[in-house]
Amino acid sequence: MIRRLAVILLLLGLGAVFAGLLVGYTPDQELNLIARYYADHTAQDIGAANIVTAIVVTYRGLDTLGEVTVLFLPAAIVGLVLSRGRRESHRPQRELPPPGELLTSGTRLLVPPILLLGVYVFANGHLTPGGGFQGGAILASAILLLLLTNPLRHFGHGLIAAVESAAGLVYVGIGLLGLVLAGGFLDNRILPLGTLGTLFSAGTIPVIYSFIGLKVGVEFSSMLVDLSETEDL
Repeated sequence: MIRRLAVILLLLGLGAVFAGLLVGYTPDQELNLIARYYADHTAQDIGAANIVTAIVVTYRGLDTLGEVTVLFLPAAIVGLVLSRGRRESHRPQRELPPPGELLTSGTRLLVPPILLLGVYVFANGHLTPGGGFQGGAILASAILLLLLTNPLRHFGHGLIAAVESAAGLVYVGIGLLGLVLAGGFLDNRILPLGTLGTLFSAGTIPVIYSFIGLKVGVEFSSMLVDLSETEDL
């Protein structure tokens, strides 16, 4: 009873705080100086139609590199911990009932379009909303669907590690080339900016986002595979 009352009081307090913020909120009528600079100069300087992408990949590219690294650390820790559990566990696996026809047929129909959608999202991140992180998550959802169909499905850990490492090395390598050949780390102008609004534009941004998408997708997939292999069936 006391715990329930405390939860209710906490929710009421949070609701009052957010209500106060909403009541006193007035949106800015004009862009601040930083936002105005990005709005006025991104198309000319970066060649990307999507301003958010230009900021994420170039203006704050080091921060994005840190985000990818932060995602890699839990994936590596999960794999290390769960692989140790697999070595120490000697319990035989129980046989699973066959998946339903609806799930099996749905997986066969949906996995190829899901993979294609993931590639589209990160390859067009400089043109439309989306990018490497979103596209990578979509790719991992296809792996999740395959595991739902057959939790005992085997995925090669060597291939997963190779793709993840190669994507990370290429990403960092492009950043270093920008440092040497252009104006700074992850500077996209080592390739022609092209025509604004077309697929082959914005310099190296499509390439960077493609490898970010592969890396993120493989990292998410690696965690899903590790969890599936250590599930107590």
